[in-house]
Amino acid sequence: MKRDLLTIRDLTASEIRQLIDRAQRMKQEWSEGSLRPSLSRRILGLIFAKPSTRTRVSFEAAMYRLGGNCIFLTEKDSQISRSEPLADTARVLARYVDTIAVRTFAHRDVEELARFASIPVINGLTDDFHPCQVLSDLLTIQEKRGSLEALHVAWIGDGNNVAHSWINASARLGFTLSLACPPGHEPSNAVVEWAGKEGTGAVHITRDPREAVSSADVLYTDVWASMGQEAEAEERRKTFRDYQINDSLLAAAPSHALVLHCLPAHRGEEITEEVMEGPRSVVFDQAENRLYFQMALLDWVINRQD
Repeated sequence: MKRDLLTIRDLTASEIRQLIDRAQRMKQEWSEGSLRPSLSRRILGLIFAKPSTRTRVSFEAAMYRLGGNCIFLTEKDSQISRSEPLADTARVLARYVDTIAVRTFAHRDVEELARFASIPVINGLTDDFHPCQVLSDLLTIQEKRGSLEALHVAWIGDGNNVAHSWINASARLGFTLSLACPPGHEPSNAVVEWAGKEGTGAVHITRDPREAVSSADVLYTDVWASMGQEAEAEERRKTFRDYQINDSLLAAAPSHALVLHCLPAHRGEEITEEVMEGPRSVVFDQAENRLYFQMALLDWVINRQD
């Protein structure tokens, strides 16, 4: 049966845990040389309207490591740039490839592709959600802590697409999430309200970063101005100047707390050089785990259709 991953809401808590465990096993099997090429003769179609390093390379490397192949398209490489309906694109690509991963602006575009494609569609990032990022981050946290039980994550900064996916993850898995955001930059009310009604986690929103990190196991941040917000960058630097992960904020967190950043980072803005390169940062382990989670996800969505 076809399964899409458009947001973390598309997965049950059990499925999330199974995917994380599967990613850990695949990582171990790859290091031992025993990983089975489970996607031999399979093809992943990548449609990217936004530039990417980690998302593109991790998806492509994941397919190659599992014996499959990739076709990469920007919107300019396809008839989408000439206004071909997404519904038509979805139905045609479904006859050529085995799954599609999309990185674009409007979340409704990913939803439309999924509605018309007979193959799985994966959200590689939209302006509203970034599910693969947060799911792979949970893999990193489980590796470092040994468990996701009694987890407390502190988000510092903009209530953006990654923050929305953290809210979805908290709701599904039942952990505590504290978000420190400046006024006017809180996460979407609709996302927060869904978590309150449907979720099992505790989501707290505050203006005070020190309050958010006071009992946190993980401190997490992202750039202050995301793609498409470049014109707001200077104003956002002023608005967010007190929402930086630095030595002072890290000192307000428990001594075991880890620091994560989804990258790319603007050092000296949302995170300092000292913290980014410090002993509590697991940023590059986190980036590596994008690959292993993508391997587990692709194996799951493609092979479950057989």
